[in-house]
Amino acid sequence: MSHSNRAEQAPPPYPTTLEQELAKMTTVTEPLTRMTGRERFLATAARKQTDTTPVWFMRQAGRCLPEYRALRERHPFLEVARTPELAVAATMMPVDRLGVDGAVLFADIMLPLDGMGVEFEIRPGVGPVIASPIRTAADIERIRVVDPEEGTPYVLEALKLLRETLGDRAATLGFAGAPFTMACYLVDGRPSKEYPRTKAMMYGEPDLWRALMSKLCEITTRYLEGQVRAGADAVQLFDSWLGLVDPDSYREKVGPYTAAIFDRLRSLAPTIHFSTGTGHLLADIAATHPSIVSVDWRLRLDEAWDVVGPEIGIQGNLDPSMLMAPWTTVEVAVRDILDRANGRPCHIFNLGHGLHPETDPDQLSRIVELVHEYRAG
Repeated sequence: MSHSNRAEQAPPPYPTTLEQELAKMTTVTEPLTRMTGRERFLATAARKQTDTTPVWFMRQAGRCLPEYRALRERHPFLEVARTPELAVAATMMPVDRLGVDGAVLFADIMLPLDGMGVEFEIRPGVGPVIASPIRTAADIERIRVVDPEEGTPYVLEALKLLRETLGDRAATLGFAGAPFTMACYLVDGRPSKEYPRTKAMMYGEPDLWRALMSKLCEITTRYLEGQVRAGADAVQLFDSWLGLVDPDSYREKVGPYTAAIFDRLRSLAPTIHFSTGTGHLLADIAATHPSIVSVDWRLRLDEAWDVVGPEIGIQGNLDPSMLMAPWTTVEVAVRDILDRANGRPCHIFNLGHGLHPETDPDQLSRIVELVHEYRAG
């Protein structure tokens, strides 16, 4: 699973299916014909010229939207995530209200645990809690490796329904938790600032770590492959806790599994790698060859792009806390990011992390309008 030569290799072209989608799009002329959100997103992911920059927001399906809060008053979080009609209703809310170009399915990275035979709950104010954390070889052996059609059929059904509902208004986005981040929850058993048990296993129990990461790699790959079969136009791999890893450990004990996932998905759909606080790992993340790397606000967009190279796209990178500042401040920050992208192909405007619940949705609407109207130079 070594990826020592990946940085020197250009990623192979997208498959015929995506080429066919792009071939349906309007031929680039001056001025460009207005694209649909889905056309804009797919063309950007393929590094083709578009009419404008696509935009979506992490955690847009919920949190700050009053209509989502009303939905949650009637239905618990996991009920919404496991009920296709409810999941699609939540997913469509930011598309209808904000006009974003990507609709990320309302779900949770913990859902594959249903098929794995790992009992968990989402505790309010705490997060995911594992009933019996994974600590031994026997614990790892008990983890089931199943296809998503068996483990999470409701996720696939929701994606099919979402694709039908969306049409070309926005790209359908699926996602999964990366093996390292899933290991953090499974081994430590609940959210933590440092995940010491997980890191201790990574450092000191290489056989256990390899067994766990190999299983999680296979489960995650099958899960994302199933999402693409069900209608996802692109998929994002969330490695939310990756910032805790040092460069040597990433190259040896984490990156190869991430690279294996992207290798198997590359012929199916565009892929996005998300992490935060990982400026020290950015070149190594790029070496796993996702289509697009999501970067946070701790590094300027153009500087991050210099590190990952021109063959990989960039997603980001507004600080979510900026959205609670006055609009005049937000506008300057948005324009600065777009100026740094400078019209280069394959920039998706997004946040460096997820939306805060206190965010005013009107700020988001104004950002979408500004990004769509912006012209480089």
